[in-house]
Amino acid sequence: MSGRTRLALCAFSATMMAAGALLPLVETSKWVLQAAFLLAVQSGVGVLARRMRLARILTVSLQVLVTLLTLTVAFAREHALFGVLPGPQAVQRLAELLTTGADDVSRYAIPAPATDGIQLMLIGGVLLIGLAVDVLAVTFRAAAPAGLPLLALYSVAAGLSDGGAGWLWFLLAACGYLLLLLAEGRDRLSQWGRVFGGVSRTSGGLAAGMEGSGRALAPVRTGRRIGVVALGIALVVPAALPALDGGLLDGTGGGSGGGRGGGTISAVNPLVSLQNNLNQPENREVMTYRTNSGSPQDFYLRIMALDQFSGGEWRPSTRRLKDVPDRLPQPAGLGGDVAVTEIRTNISASRSYQQTYLPLPYPASEVDVQGRWRYEPAGRTLVGDDGQTTRGARYEVSSLVVEPTAAQLAASMEPPSDLAREYTRVPPSLPDVVEETAERVTRDAATDYERAVKLQDWFASEGEFRYDTTVTSGTGTAAIERFLRDKEGFCVHFSFSMAAMARTLGIPARVAVGFTPGTVQADGSVSVGLRDAHAWPELYFEGVGWTRFEPTPSRGSTPAYTLPDTPSQDPSDPAQPTDGASAVPTAVPSATESCPAQMRQQGECGASTAPGALDSTDSGTPAGTVVLWVLGSLLVLTLPLAPMLWRMRARGLRLASSGGRTAADAAARVMAAWREITDTAWDHGIPPDDSQTPRKAAARVVRLGGLDGPAAAAVHRVAGAVEQVLYAPDPGLVSSSAEDVREVRAGLWASAGPWSRLRATLAPRSAVRVIWAVSERRAELGRRWSDLAGRARRTARLRRPSRQQG
Repeated sequence: MSGRTRLALCAFSATMMAAGALLPLVETSKWVLQAAFLLAVQSGVGVLARRMRLARILTVSLQVLVTLLTLTVAFAREHALFGVLPGPQAVQRLAELLTTGADDVSRYAIPAPATDGIQLMLIGGVLLIGLAVDVLAVTFRAAAPAGLPLLALYSVAAGLSDGGAGWLWFLLAACGYLLLLLAEGRDRLSQWGRVFGGVSRTSGGLAAGMEGSGRALAPVRTGRRIGVVALGIALVVPAALPALDGGLLDGTGGGSGGGRGGGTISAVNPLVSLQNNLNQPENREVMTYRTNSGSPQDFYLRIMALDQFSGGEWRPSTRRLKDVPDRLPQPAGLGGDVAVTEIRTNISASRSYQQTYLPLPYPASEVDVQGRWRYEPAGRTLVGDDGQTTRGARYEVSSLVVEPTAAQLAASMEPPSDLAREYTRVPPSLPDVVEETAERVTRDAATDYERAVKLQDWFASEGEFRYDTTVTSGTGTAAIERFLRDKEGFCVHFSFSMAAMARTLGIPARVAVGFTPGTVQADGSVSVGLRDAHAWPELYFEGVGWTRFEPTPSRGSTPAYTLPDTPSQDPSDPAQPTDGASAVPTAVPSATESCPAQMRQQGECGASTAPGALDSTDSGTPAGTVVLWVLGSLLVLTLPLAPMLWRMRARGLRLASSGGRTAADAAARVMAAWREITDTAWDHGIPPDDSQTPRKAAARVVRLGGLDGPAAAAVHRVAGAVEQVLYAPDPGLVSSSAEDVREVRAGLWASAGPWSRLRATLAPRSAVRVIWAVSERRAELGRRWSDLAGRARRTARLRRPSRQQG
């Protein structure tokens, strides 16, 4: 195995070992296998390209192209040209997945489900880091700087992990980096060997005569020192980065303990965070309310509805927002013959409760709340705008208590076609057992209402399901299949499974997330805590609208209209709203009133940035914008490394052995070696002085650079060769060894301090030659343009008289 192949293998291993720190961020680890395969393809292409001795820029470009192709095949094959080539539709698909993945990262607590968007971000990130490591360590043979992208990968994982990445992942990442450094040291040693400098006359004997124990191993020692510094940074950075937690009902920030506490609710994760809160040892209060409802056991506080089932998860659809109207419109599908009672409720949220969506009884008819809120009509929810949350909010809500009869639900008409099409959609990956079980349970039902009741009763009692909040969470098709087989889970499993089964039967269904009624206090108020977090299915019946069902045993209350022989009010004589609430309503303006009418007409009241909602003027993030952001990010990341990469490229070209054997070729090699020594000294703080002869310039480099022994002799040898090229009448085949240049470079490196070495590597002073070259090129183009313009004017003057004579 060649040295570069070994380096490529170690770069691959180091990247994958550092990527292990990402494993705790998601529920499944299958994505690692896919990332490893794609990274192996990327590294293999680099190995083949280097064996063909392609230019470095071509090697890197080929790896980038192959990476793009593999990501297209893995995530956008259906939209690609011939299933491989990334056409416009494939690029748009990848951009959509990146946007969705960024949204998922902000929505889900750790461990998050491995959605397509999150997998693309994870695998794409690993491939990007792997490409950077391969380019630095293998293509440019600089393993020490390759620790920076590895450190970035580990630091991101450590910052996102709850409490930081574990010691095992840190140990793996550290071992991967050290393995890469040792591989580079072995490769360098195999190329140049140990230089025997003779036996010391003082002490040390034969061992002292091996320069491998001294200056020749300075790069190796420096690489180890850089490794120690990088590992130290890796220890410090995770401590400085706060662990990110969040999710709907994420009350402690840490799940089962160890979080920052405070009952904080900061994002939307109706799966992991809800389970975490149900398992809290303390039922931390998130809000209190007072209501004049006659049926407090049915008073659910609803946050949002999850109406999109992709197969991997349930999530809210992206919809347009509006200003909050003074009175909310009539609920969709509610007929005039259904008994309706209007009630009023005063709610006070805890200051530790920070949620973008405002908890409301369903369906709300009026909301009086202070702050920046927007209205989403389909879900009848209020969404915070411009950072607005429920923290410490006090608001009054008027809502409708809809009391349909079993006969009204059974006699419901067919729903509108567009509504039925949207809310009965199931993914192709849904197992057949879901639909088969639904048909078996509802075999004797004659109407959709009877089918819904049979599903509810089967989950709640007849199916012998067991309520258990410690069961492994999940909302995808595999979780539903496992739940139907094992028959144990909590509200998430019951509600998501019933909604999916209802959709297979043609009944429009979605899942609502919020709180059960809570606990009545001695003063008449009701306290809602973290353990009251709940999820339940809502099914649509034309003439009644979205209707709550309760399949979860021992949680919430069974709706009266699903019980047999339920007495109901006369539809022709609905109850009238009662006067006065249990508490004095707060007189605060609504979100609409808080924004002046002129600003509302101009659209200056702000747009919501809440997940699952989109302002009416927002058509989503264009694919071009995402591509520009990605390219801009890559430019920002690579721009600081541009001087270092240029110097590495220039050094490689100067020291490359030429195939020619003429005197001109030999002279060119000598001058290239001298320029490299001059620039290396410049990088270490010794600026060039063109007024001096090569011999005096060499003496100056030796003096200022603190060189002695072999390094000083190497400088003078190259200077002597330069003088022969410049001044000898017939230089002949003068020689200058690249080993002399490396000897001088090692000597300058050894005599410099740590900061000077870092400066010489990352910000070499001689890189200013690029700017000079660009300026000279620009001046040359300017002179040529001026000459062409002058020649054109002279030609025009010469032609003008001849035209007049003609």
